[in-house]
Amino acid sequence: MSVSTKKPGNVRTLLRIFPFAKSALPRVILGIFAALGAHLIALAIPQYLRGLIDSFNKVGVESLIWPTFFTVLALGVLEATMVLLRRWLVLTPGTFVEAGLRNTLYKKLQDLPVAFHDKWPSGQLLSRATQDLSLIRRWLSFGLVLLVANGVTIVVGMVVLFSFHWILGTIFLIIVAPLWVIGFNFEKNYHKTARLSQDQAGDLATSVEQSVHGIRVLKAFGRGAFMSDKFSKAAAELRKTELKKAGMVSSLWWYLSVIPELAVGVALFVGVWLIQDGQLTIGALAAFLLTAAVLHWPMDSIGFLLSMTIDARTAVERFFEVLDEPVGIDDPTKPKQVEKVEGRLVFEDVHFRYQDAPAEQPDLLDGVNLELMPGESVALIGVTGCGKTTLTALATRLYEVTSGSVKIDGIDIRDLNREELRSHIAMAFEDATLFSATVRENVLLGAPDATEEDLKQALAIAQAQFVYDLPDGLDTKIGEEGLSLSGGQRQRLALARAVAAKPAVLVLDDPLSALDVDTEAMVEDALRTVLKATTALIVAHRPSTVQLADKVALMQDGKITAIGKHSDLLATNEHYRFVISSLDAAGDLIEVK
Repeated sequence: MSVSTKKPGNVRTLLRIFPFAKSALPRVILGIFAALGAHLIALAIPQYLRGLIDSFNKVGVESLIWPTFFTVLALGVLEATMVLLRRWLVLTPGTFVEAGLRNTLYKKLQDLPVAFHDKWPSGQLLSRATQDLSLIRRWLSFGLVLLVANGVTIVVGMVVLFSFHWILGTIFLIIVAPLWVIGFNFEKNYHKTARLSQDQAGDLATSVEQSVHGIRVLKAFGRGAFMSDKFSKAAAELRKTELKKAGMVSSLWWYLSVIPELAVGVALFVGVWLIQDGQLTIGALAAFLLTAAVLHWPMDSIGFLLSMTIDARTAVERFFEVLDEPVGIDDPTKPKQVEKVEGRLVFEDVHFRYQDAPAEQPDLLDGVNLELMPGESVALIGVTGCGKTTLTALATRLYEVTSGSVKIDGIDIRDLNREELRSHIAMAFEDATLFSATVRENVLLGAPDATEEDLKQALAIAQAQFVYDLPDGLDTKIGEEGLSLSGGQRQRLALARAVAAKPAVLVLDDPLSALDVDTEAMVEDALRTVLKATTALIVAHRPSTVQLADKVALMQDGKITAIGKHSDLLATNEHYRFVISSLDAAGDLIEVK
């Protein structure tokens, strides 16, 4: 995905990463001086050879050969040492900068609200955290150092060329001057292609991620070949873009290689004429040509260094697109402290709508009022789309209310730090997400300091004793997203995770939907013990789940339209009877109007 707004130039964009690179700057700067020193030493070698060549017709030239040989050898060794020093200086700091950028990006992703992750493909985020940051590290350690050093070398080299003879220097400068125009046009066109390439790589990563996570569905419907074709087309588009990039770089390299060679050829022709005219010595012409040869690499390198710089600029843009994303759900400047949470949860005139929802569309939650007393359990039921799950997500500020307030023990949850708020409220979702970690680590995710007894009790309440039969018991590592387990097993571990946290408020979004009838009954019996001391908001998709609660809240069109005991609502509320009759073991049905 790309952003169409106007972007700042290369320098302004790249400068944004330097606050993250402060610790590396001293060694990077020293690396630049080391690279520049190597180039200047290389430029000095022709000066010694110039004197030797001009002395060929003089008596005693033999005495100059060995001193010049050892001097040039020493300069060559010193140049190689400077190159080695440059590499040693810059390689390690770049890795620390990359690690710092990656940690900052990950922390930001953890801080961004669920609404952000609902919109952004995971592959785009993954490519930013890996490929883009790697580009920035290579540019900082290699591209920036050589771009500065080679640029200074070219300027110094041009001055040296003029010192041999102003006519030769002018000829060389005039012929290579068009390279600046070519470089400017390259920068303008290459940036668009580089951005497209990196976005396409992100889309490709998203395709891989979705295919791996959805492999069971693809195999079940026999759509593997279809997805392979789709992936191949996307990969072909990326290949096409990469080839276009390579073509642009190779065209620039052609100009950077041919034009300096043309300048040398013309300078050689004019130099011979100047020698004949007595205005130039043979040694000076030879030194001029050798100096131009030394400048060949810095000039040639400008092509790939410029492309690397533009790639890095694009990577920095993509990195800061995430970092600049407003969190929207922030901690208060002066958070309130809660010593002990009783668990009174109140929704007061709560409205909610997604930010990108059309203006004419009504609020998804349209004035919800609901109060749960400490230790009270309330079942929330209604037809699909009435806002049940959205309401539960507001309790932990996964989403922020559009208007109204959610309070716990009389304190607006926006006045609490999110970390503290979420330590008092635990959630178990219908779609149980587990991590690639051990059973123990998954269950104790919200309570890492819990005792072994707490762990066993949570597993017992969730009827998750099956974990003891796994190859390594509680230390068995669950595969990615827990897909090695059945749906019911995943749900029971997710429920155990919520119970182990021992929250003041427990929010359950139909966490028993994948369980068989017998297991569900055992879990419900065990949960009743927990719910006696815990405030609970339970989204019910089955009539049996309603039996867990002290009372029932009926949602309709984004509002709570009735609250009471199950038996009372059955007797007095027609819509409630319709909803109850629509619920079955498979879930709920959509209301037909």
